[in-house]
Amino acid sequence: MQPEHGIHIIDTGFQRPNFDAAYLLVEQGHAAFIDCGTKHSVPRMLDALEQAGCSPDQVEWLILTHVHLDHAGGAGELMTHLPNARLAVHPRGARHMIDPARLWAGASAVYGEEEMQRSYGTVRPVPAERVVEAGDGYVVELEGRPLMCLDTPGHASHHNAIWDPHSRTCFTGDTFGLSYRELDTEAGPFILPTTSPVQFDPDALHASIHRLVSLQPQAMYVTHFGRIQDVERLADNLHEQIDAMVAIAMACDRCTDRHAALLASLEELYARRAMRHGWKTTRKDLLEVIGMDIELNAQGLEVWLDRARRH
Repeated sequence: MQPEHGIHIIDTGFQRPNFDAAYLLVEQGHAAFIDCGTKHSVPRMLDALEQAGCSPDQVEWLILTHVHLDHAGGAGELMTHLPNARLAVHPRGARHMIDPARLWAGASAVYGEEEMQRSYGTVRPVPAERVVEAGDGYVVELEGRPLMCLDTPGHASHHNAIWDPHSRTCFTGDTFGLSYRELDTEAGPFILPTTSPVQFDPDALHASIHRLVSLQPQAMYVTHFGRIQDVERLADNLHEQIDAMVAIAMACDRCTDRHAALLASLEELYARRAMRHGWKTTRKDLLEVIGMDIELNAQGLEVWLDRARRH
């Protein structure tokens, strides 16, 4: 069966199945990737291209939503296989693709060198002449199909969402949260925001979500994971949770063990919402799906608290 509007969902293989998606768009024999996973994901990206009936020299663009390594870590390696492609990235992220040393060092400080090698492999630079700084409103033309880059901070200051008017869908990176298919119920998709370190900004994230919803998209393609509809309900869920998470962070700020308090409170928030959504298995099962996200969200909220205190 042909994919709708030429949009192929690629499981990058990062961490576990159905966790990290990249996308391939094919328009009249011309192709573009949106995000690419890690270096370990490159064979899957090339296989998806072959399955779509395309060759590497038909790829004109690799478009990054942002430069976090689960989205962009394999960009340099993938570009070596795509002789005619350019890389489009937010202006704040471009330098990190050209020289990824600081990007690698920052992630290593969070995860440790051993985990970095296991999860990401290595990060290869992209030649500067192949990098295009895609500011707000920049349009990538794919054989007459415009793909518009929208500056959508809140999760990261270097974040673009990609609006595809042809399919009336957005490729939202992490701005429109996390929605794992394991948590779908009869009520539809379950969603939660991601505040992972180090640039969470609740006001900016609210504004970015409002901006995306104002486009009246038929669906969102999120990195974690896949295509989701019921956009307005999910947006309302995200707004509610951002506010709840900010309140939790402020309440936990003076706790003796702030991190442990944040973990417990976030777990309770998501478990309560999952039960209301119709999640019928155990909390242990829920934590197997979102446990890592709870940890990263707690870390991101702590960075936000400390930054607010400095200012």
